[in-house]
Amino acid sequence: MFSSPIASYRQIDVESDIHGADPHRLIVLLFDGAESALHRAQACIVNNDNAGRSEAILKAIDIILMGLSSSLNVEEGGELAQNLKALYDYMVSRLIHANLRKDPRAIREVQGLLGEISGAWREMGQKKRQEGSQNPEQNA
Repeated sequence: MFSSPIASYRQIDVESDIHGADPHRLIVLLFDGAESALHRAQACIVNNDNAGRSEAILKAIDIILMGLSSSLNVEEGGELAQNLKALYDYMVSRLIHANLRKDPRAIREVQGLLGEISGAWREMGQKKRQEGSQNPEQNA
């Protein structure tokens, strides 16, 4: 029935995290997924696992395009949203290059960019939670 109890547990854990998450947490999960896929792609390059590399890079591209980029509201988000969209498009082009050329530097570049955005997003969430805990009557 289950191919691996550990894999099944992880899948259930991820699914329950997603179902109970607020929009901010969902974006954090997307960053985590993209970063994990890129780490896997780096390992596959080291191990000459071309199929694994390609699968991992394509997963990261899908998360960036279908998750992070598509969640932007360019109309209401103004210049910031437009800049993030352009940056996500750039990341995808670098990952396509990385996949075609087996270029770990391009993957590291995208990892760095994602890490900066992810860090800022996480910091924003922490500040929001701190403000909420300081004003509990606003949460009621």
